[in-house]
Amino acid sequence: MVTIFTIPKPFRGHIGVIQTNAIRSWLALRPACEVILFGDEEGIAEIAFELGIQHIPQVECNEYGTPLVSSVFNIAQNIGSRHLICYANADIIFMSDFLRAAQQVSQQTHQLLVVGQRRDLDLGEPVDFTSPGWEEWLRARVAKHGKLHPAIGIDYFLFSPNIWGDIPPFAVGRPGWDNWMVYRARYLGLPVIDATKAITAVHQNHDYSHLPMGEEDMRKGVEAKRNLEMLGGKRYSFNVKDATQVLTPDGLRSAMTVKHLLRRLERIPELHPHLTPIVVTIAACRTLALALLSVGSKAKSQLKALKHR
Repeated sequence: MVTIFTIPKPFRGHIGVIQTNAIRSWLALRPACEVILFGDEEGIAEIAFELGIQHIPQVECNEYGTPLVSSVFNIAQNIGSRHLICYANADIIFMSDFLRAAQQVSQQTHQLLVVGQRRDLDLGEPVDFTSPGWEEWLRARVAKHGKLHPAIGIDYFLFSPNIWGDIPPFAVGRPGWDNWMVYRARYLGLPVIDATKAITAVHQNHDYSHLPMGEEDMRKGVEAKRNLEMLGGKRYSFNVKDATQVLTPDGLRSAMTVKHLLRRLERIPELHPHLTPIVVTIAACRTLALALLSVGSKAKSQLKALKHR
């Protein structure tokens, strides 16, 4: 049903443990997923051989040796053999609800993109995915200690093949490229589905010791700045909140809450530039309406206070 691909970091220390956890969790899913590892970092070839999964060592990189998202996505879409394709960061554990969600969206007749917020969790030890109770144990741990990550960060993309067109040469592991993917899907008019309530994507917390300057390098280094330039600035930084549909265990529905609708209104200048003058007028009316509601609310509170005197 699903091809899952990723670009792991070097398999050293804690990073090696959590990446092995993630990949083994994907292999434990049923029906079985096709798993593909990209890159030539330390330990990737060995873990691929040990687990009997496909490994593509040669991918296009920038001058710093960082794999390019465009290269990896293009190869994965060409060689993936399943109906749906999923890119996931190599520290994300999936459980059985991942394939249930994939089954739900696979019934749609059109191309689509599924994203969702992750749950951050400290997990430093190997997980035995052959144990019958591993998922129940992990769910209990997430419920007690996990934290829902903000919507701006996206760690997995479940999508129909060949929906993107030309992807800019973003450096993987740096900011901006994940937000561009959501923007691109929305720009193309594709359904973007928020599966936060349907997929428990467990992110195993880690440091950034694999980078020369640590987390600062990831967020503010040369490659990060270049990614953000290709993104086109914060106005194109789309995220999970820009979904047009919401997937829950009970099914798929349109994202029609007030917050969703206001978000779509704010995004019109990026998605439909020719409508910008109309949006400015509507935005002004919205601001005026909110101001009047605020004044009315304060007046009501003051009247109530006077009555109680």
